[in-house]
Amino acid sequence: MPSVLIAGATGYLGRFLCAEYHARGYRVTALVRDRRHAKDLVADALIEAQATQPETLTGLLTGIDLVVSALGITRQADGLSYRVVDFGANLNLLREAERAGVGRFAYVHVIRAQAMRHVPLVSAKADFVHALQASGIASTVIAPSGYFSDMGEFFSMARAGRVWLFGSGANRINPIHGADLAAAVADATEAGRGWLDVGGPETFTHTEIARMAFAALDRPPRITRLPDTLRKAALALLPWITPRRINGPAQFFLTAMSLDMVGAPFGTRRLAGYFAALAERPPSSSPALPEGDPT
Repeated sequence: MPSVLIAGATGYLGRFLCAEYHARGYRVTALVRDRRHAKDLVADALIEAQATQPETLTGLLTGIDLVVSALGITRQADGLSYRVVDFGANLNLLREAERAGVGRFAYVHVIRAQAMRHVPLVSAKADFVHALQASGIASTVIAPSGYFSDMGEFFSMARAGRVWLFGSGANRINPIHGADLAAAVADATEAGRGWLDVGGPETFTHTEIARMAFAALDRPPRITRLPDTLRKAALALLPWITPRRINGPAQFFLTAMSLDMVGAPFGTRRLAGYFAALAERPPSSSPALPEGDPT
């Protein structure tokens, strides 16, 4: 039975990865920062460790065939930086994988990273990818276009009464559901692929996503398009007027909104169905599960 260690296992994608590899007959070891967050995780074993502290990883990867890391920060709630987690923690895990003789290391990156290299979140991820590809270990990099849960921001605005877009709203994205992305990751690692830009089965403009959100709520669309100069001004001002936990995700979001984020189509789950499920939730509930886990 092949063995896989999933890092960032208690995050949104990590949970799908654990379930997907388990269903494919792997012995799944979940690396978690806190066992209390591992409820209902589909895994054969749990390892509680702080990947930001390399000494806690010593010996933990012995006998592991594959490491899949969805380790990273999207919401800086605990004071850790992207450099410490997205780069440093993953590098600690990679070095331990090298020492343990792990056969392959897979990492969940982000599509269009070169166009966003100046964004701290993306810079940290890209620097780790560089280290991974320079390593002697076989590697797979999966760069998704965006998650369905990211599209929850459109839905939240629609529920509040108006969706605000920058520019024409014509930029395109094919977001992917976490379960479909987990299957794409597993397919890529089993095939020994080096890199995969991937997205969901449908491509939309931002305007089309906004209209879909209103349709799920059975409301007429109210969309306001702001000049792109405002987006650029916000990017310049954010580091000076907002704390890092707000500035970091906002920089990524505002930059990604100016790009086409389209990967190879994969999966079967439809965004309309995701929005329909959100519409059934009470307005006070969270629009989406969090992505990633700074293990």
